[in-house]
Amino acid sequence: MKIAIVGGGIGGLSLALALHQRGIQSEVFETVPEVKELGVGITLLPHAMRELAALGLQPQLEAVGIENEESVFFNRFGQFIYREPRGRHAGYALPEIGLPRGKLHRLLYEAALERLSPDAIHTNRRCVRVEQDENGATLHFTQTSSGMSLPPVKADVVIACDGVNSTLRRQFYPEEKVAFAGINTWRGVTRHKPILTGRSYMRVGSIDTGKMVIYPIVDKLDDEGHQLINWVAEIQRDNAAMNDWNHKGDLKDFLGIFKDWRFPWLDVAALIANAEQILEYPMVDKDPVPQWTFGRVTLLGDAAHPMYPRGSNGSAQALIDARVLAEQLALQAGGDARAALQAYEQLRLAPTANIVLTNRSVPPDFINIKVDELSGGKPFADIDALISQQELRAISDHYKQVAGFSLETATK
Repeated sequence: MKIAIVGGGIGGLSLALALHQRGIQSEVFETVPEVKELGVGITLLPHAMRELAALGLQPQLEAVGIENEESVFFNRFGQFIYREPRGRHAGYALPEIGLPRGKLHRLLYEAALERLSPDAIHTNRRCVRVEQDENGATLHFTQTSSGMSLPPVKADVVIACDGVNSTLRRQFYPEEKVAFAGINTWRGVTRHKPILTGRSYMRVGSIDTGKMVIYPIVDKLDDEGHQLINWVAEIQRDNAAMNDWNHKGDLKDFLGIFKDWRFPWLDVAALIANAEQILEYPMVDKDPVPQWTFGRVTLLGDAAHPMYPRGSNGSAQALIDARVLAEQLALQAGGDARAALQAYEQLRLAPTANIVLTNRSVPPDFINIKVDELSGGKPFADIDALISQQELRAISDHYKQVAGFSLETATK
């Protein structure tokens, strides 16, 4: 069985490693000419760590990341709303880790280079289309750096792991567009002294008036104990133009929203202004579709279920996709791989569709949205007079249950 994986990101590489564990070889075709450590921060929740630990990568991830101890919520006036322990500190078997996204990608890439055959990972290959018949599938590529056509590649099955703007998904859903609801984001990293515990994941404010997500991703940058702090700024505006993935972020576009956010525990405006790097992104997803598998081709990760980058769930769900698909292909070894693709779709399509919709309506920061609603968007005298900690915990637990990392389900 020859398996072609289109896309060498987190989903594609984890699939190649999961297949290799089960004695199934694959080839990965990645668009970029050279794999570099790009992007800002990412958080690996316990269900993501479960999948990465199964691939033998937990020690390397713990060595380069920071283990979160707590998640803390504040309103836009810096007032405390809710706190809960995370990862091992909440009773999970595995940690919750923040790290640079590029480090995670590099670890997966190096593991794939080491474990797969030397010629199994191809870079500088842009997939432009796939054709298939009863005998197999044929992938057509151009060279990314030159645009030159390359020889076609034959495979028994093709897995599209080529992201939110997937070329292969577009073949089956040619009229589809990303869904943009007026939410734009800016992401940056800043050298800063440890905030709160130095192991705290913070959500401040809400998207209507400005929201920040803040957490450390690199520890002890210098003798003074500075950390590299990852932050994400979000705002929802009526009739907003969509940010461009390809542009660097510009402070003048959003710093004014947070200029007065100076709290006893953090000067948010200074954190943003002192950033080493700022990138801009639109907050987009796509409506869930009824089908991922088309004969010998199926979709995985963001190509299958693009979701709002909230709750660190995009990467986690891609990792779970990879393991489930590898399991189904192993069960069909020597048989019809198309049946494995169908079985994978039946197991994963509905749960991920639920997460896509939940991220829109009741996201992880719904706690902040609820408190703003109850307080009229103004400072409050006593959080417990607005809403109890038990009610806030129930909101948090509901999201964990939907996303598949409640304490009861994360070890399954």
